[in-house]
Order: sequence, then C-alpha cells, then structure tokens
Amino acid sequence: MLSYNDGMKATLSERGQVVIPKALRDGLGLRPGAELEITAEKGRLVFTKVMPTDPVSAVWGLLRDAPDADSLLDDLRGPVDGL
Repeated sequence: MLSYNDGMKATLSERGQVVIPKALRDGLGLRPGAELEITAEKGRLVFTKVMPTDPVSAVWGLLRDAPDADSLLDDLRGPVDGL
C-alpha cells in the first residue's frame, strides 16, 4: 500500500492547491474530475474518494433531452393501433 510514509511529498501553492503524486493517483484510481471529501482528523488531512451511491445515479441526467422509450418506439415502428 502506498502512503505518505513511502516518502512522497507535496507543496501547498499560494492558492491552496496540492498536487497528489501520480503513484498515489494511479494506485487509488483517481482520474481528472474525481470528487474527494476532505476531513481533518487528529491534525491530519484525510482525503476520501467520493463514490456514487449506485451506477444509475452516476449517469443520471446525461441524456436529458432523449425521448422516452414509448416515443422512440413510435418513431421507429409507428404508433400501435387501438391504443
């Protein structure tokens, strides 16, 4: 497991930014845009990767302007007779 004890260091910029070392990002699967929750515990900063509650929530809203299934089927097949 990678940790700060492995000798990795970062410097705080004037704007309060810190670069997470690449080995830690890769080891934890952190990609650009990943959300991190930050807490302070016993004088340490603890970063926790925020995980979506479920896969559907992770992609919900990507297709906001997509038609509903019934409209799409009506367009592809034509309306169902008698309904």
